[in-house]
Amino acid sequence: MQEQLGPPFRRGIGGPGGWWILPEPQIDLPDSPEVSPDLAGWRRERMPDPPGDAPITVVPDWVCEIFSPSTRGYDQRVKQPFYAKHGVRWLWFIDPEARVLLAYRLESGRWVYIGTWGNDDRARIEPFDAIELDLSDLWLPVSG
Repeated sequence: MQEQLGPPFRRGIGGPGGWWILPEPQIDLPDSPEVSPDLAGWRRERMPDPPGDAPITVVPDWVCEIFSPSTRGYDQRVKQPFYAKHGVRWLWFIDPEARVLLAYRLESGRWVYIGTWGNDDRARIEPFDAIELDLSDLWLPVSG
């Protein structure tokens, strides 16, 4: 996912730019344990400079969690309400086993379902709907 989003949104190649998109950033928010989403993005208007080595103290605009058998429940039961509480605007869940991407937008403190895409769909998904994503690149080979 980072490979598809990085050039158009981080670097402005084939897209609008204006984002920092980081894998597994350490995020330290007030009165909360440090969290590390699989991917997170910040609009540069909210975080103008690239983060250094210290934990980031700015709430991400977008978070993407990739389910695994050991994290699926935690991501949904603990992290999803945590992100809503802190005002993360968009949340994506990628489920490699089911080959689906689920997207949500935060409105008035509650998650609003945007949609589900999967397999070899090509989709424009908030907040990165300025480009079409090829979801076939997301899925790990499934062993039989």
